[in-house]
Amino acid sequence: MSGLHIGIAGAGLLGRLLAWTLAHQGHRVSVFDPAAEPQPAFDGQGAAGFTAAGMLSPLAELETAEPDVAARGWVSIERWAGITAALARHGHEAPFARRGSLMVAHGADLGAARRVLARLDGAGVLAPTPQTLGADQLRQLEPCLHGSAGPLHAWLLPGEAHIDTVRTLQALHDDAPGVFWHWSSRLTRVSNHTLVTADGATHPFDLVFDVRGTGARPDQPVRGVRGETLWLHAPGLNLQRPVRLLHPRHRVYIVPRADDTVLVGASEIESEDRSPVSLRSAVELMAAAHSVMPALAEARILRMDRNLRPALPDHRPVIHVDDGLVRINGLYRHGWLLAPSLVDEALTRAGLSGAPHADTAQALSDLATPP
Repeated sequence: MSGLHIGIAGAGLLGRLLAWTLAHQGHRVSVFDPAAEPQPAFDGQGAAGFTAAGMLSPLAELETAEPDVAARGWVSIERWAGITAALARHGHEAPFARRGSLMVAHGADLGAARRVLARLDGAGVLAPTPQTLGADQLRQLEPCLHGSAGPLHAWLLPGEAHIDTVRTLQALHDDAPGVFWHWSSRLTRVSNHTLVTADGATHPFDLVFDVRGTGARPDQPVRGVRGETLWLHAPGLNLQRPVRLLHPRHRVYIVPRADDTVLVGASEIESEDRSPVSLRSAVELMAAAHSVMPALAEARILRMDRNLRPALPDHRPVIHVDDGLVRINGLYRHGWLLAPSLVDEALTRAGLSGAPHADTAQALSDLATPP
């Protein structure tokens, strides 16, 4: 099946990845989104994918996620490696790195950390085993990482990766040949073969994809889960890998970006509040990050961002395929970890030629040996 006229509701992560994939397959694609332009506004209202830190951590997510989420994540890491390489060949930078990630804990929190590691080990998924790091090994991997009040316990999670979310979203937009982007276009109806915009115009298509996230209400029982990130400029830090702090109360992560920037965030806040980051949240995030990376004391705050991630009642993603309509939603906090796998499956189930599938079993087998 080729040369279809396809409409996409939503220009976030899923919408852009679908548009990029379908355009390169030769389909005619139109994308509708209420945002004013493709660039991020960082106002809590646009695509949640811009706010995400971009950790691709299927092993770490086994602490709370189901094993199939991790299995999809390993496949998606392989797919992101290929997607970002293709973007680079076309002259569009989308930084992606696969050096593993780190989990760390203060001495007083070792018990809580061991409980997390036991859950990872007991998840029943073929995956790399976390490697315990001594103080010298940690110092060699990440010299900037050490406790402000004593040595850190640390574990390396081999095979995990991270991606620059902002540059990748921009690259997917810029490298989607012939796609017609309808910005400032609010949809009032998304149905089989049809999109209707707020001005009353009806747009017929051979196939419609609904990937609006929280905007899909009331068509889907989706709710927003707040995520917050702090963008810090930290020259000389030279962090190479994402870091998760294992703490009884905080689930704080620190993720490196280009240009001496790091993102500090918290996994989830059960709220649909889109207002700016509170003083309490900012202080707690920065204090937790500083406790394992004292050099952040001299970092400069570039931005405090927030957004809502789409979650269904069971916290699991869903793909619904009907005649002329495909819905993908419920990526929760795993958007970047799951998106390529979900897009591939949705295209296959819709009868379209999806991107080449990575074999899940083989991918997991390859990752069982640390790179």
